[in-house]
Amino acid sequence: MQSVGGIGANWGTQASHPLPPDTVVTLLRDNRFQKVKLFDADYDALRALGKSGIEVMVGIPNDMLATFAGSLKAAEKWVSKNISTHISTNNVNIRYVAVGNEPFLKTYNGSFLTTTFPALQNIQSALIKAGLSSQVKVTIPLNADVYESSSGLPSGGDFRADIHDLLLAIVKFLSDNGAPFTVNIYPFISLYTDSDFPVEYAFFDGNASPINDGGTNYYNMFDANHDTLVWALQKNGFGNLPIIVGEIGWPTDGDINANPTYAQRFNQGFMSHLSGGKGTPMRPGPIDAYMFSLIDEDAKSIDPGNFERHWGIFAYDGTPKYPLNLGTTNSNSLIPAKNVQYLEKKWCVMKPSAKLDDPQVALSVSYACALADCTELGYGTTCGNLDARGNISFAFNSYYQKNNQQDEACKFPNLSMVTKTDPSPSNSNCKFGIMIQPYYGGAERRSGRIGRTWVLAAASSIFLLWTML
Repeated sequence: MQSVGGIGANWGTQASHPLPPDTVVTLLRDNRFQKVKLFDADYDALRALGKSGIEVMVGIPNDMLATFAGSLKAAEKWVSKNISTHISTNNVNIRYVAVGNEPFLKTYNGSFLTTTFPALQNIQSALIKAGLSSQVKVTIPLNADVYESSSGLPSGGDFRADIHDLLLAIVKFLSDNGAPFTVNIYPFISLYTDSDFPVEYAFFDGNASPINDGGTNYYNMFDANHDTLVWALQKNGFGNLPIIVGEIGWPTDGDINANPTYAQRFNQGFMSHLSGGKGTPMRPGPIDAYMFSLIDEDAKSIDPGNFERHWGIFAYDGTPKYPLNLGTTNSNSLIPAKNVQYLEKKWCVMKPSAKLDDPQVALSVSYACALADCTELGYGTTCGNLDARGNISFAFNSYYQKNNQQDEACKFPNLSMVTKTDPSPSNSNCKFGIMIQPYYGGAERRSGRIGRTWVLAAASSIFLLWTML
């Protein structure tokens, strides 16, 4: 098994105002990231990665799996356009194709059970035809819920009963083609979904009571979860299959446990864990991992929780959110994005003369939050201590900035006004943002990304916020 050096990052683009790809690639290089994982074959991102030397994993979204499962020709066309061309013309160092993203999540109700494996096979056939199969490997990023333990210990690990045979077929296929198993591991989600989860066990400080598995002690959830997978692979005859950790990270907002202190503690702990190169008890040696994620994405669905938009180690504008030593630079801290262009220093706020009991207030805030981003408001969040007027102003400003400070976007009926005085409270970490200049490359692909699907969810969460004012 080859040893892997360096740390990777997930670069998602579900943002209303993504940073220009060239800016992001400079950010990756300045911070010495050696690998990057994309969620689709974004042309501008791939072009910017050309000649950077950064290893790339290109993603195929789940909604394309049926097309490739049903047509080898479609798979060949995709590989030719998105892999071959970028390697040969743009000198992009593409090493993996991620076929789907967590397609077997229980919440998908089996939507991709019949299409994922055939799509994987057809993409592999297309890579062989293109003469790239020794250089570019296929994989499927899977959620850690595809395996479980009958005993609650890593040694009890096996693949989920309902997809056991399918996973074994996929694992055998990966093994036959020299490809890795990719898994996403999230201690934060365990803490979020289970109020009894021991908080210390999520981190790497060794403060948790260890779990003893036949004489092997596990001091953190990551090692135990990872080794449950190793046991599952071993039990089924694939003990040496390489494993990539496709996503691991901690969000900084949107939930009581999603804060910069915990995020810094978790990610720094993981970095130290990696840098030792000792791996896990069942799989010693370097770990191949991609941080989730590089930059916050304000247009992600908040169905899983309000924290979804806050996974970045960098904020939307490429500024570091907390000190983090990746072990890759001399400064031992993150280097911010360069030459970021902002909109004017002006904000949309509630007029001092407007009344809190104006019937338009609730409607206006619900509208603003449904179409912008109010996930920093609410219990235990960065801006959770604002008063009622502060909440309203934050919502108005979020909508105003998202709409590029257009005059029309600060015309809530008799409620709002534009100010050039920063309304951010001086005694807290809560910031009323100013948006960055819009980047229009690839805009046609992103249009409609911020659809109406989550408007109701956002509006209802803001209704809860109102009941707390």
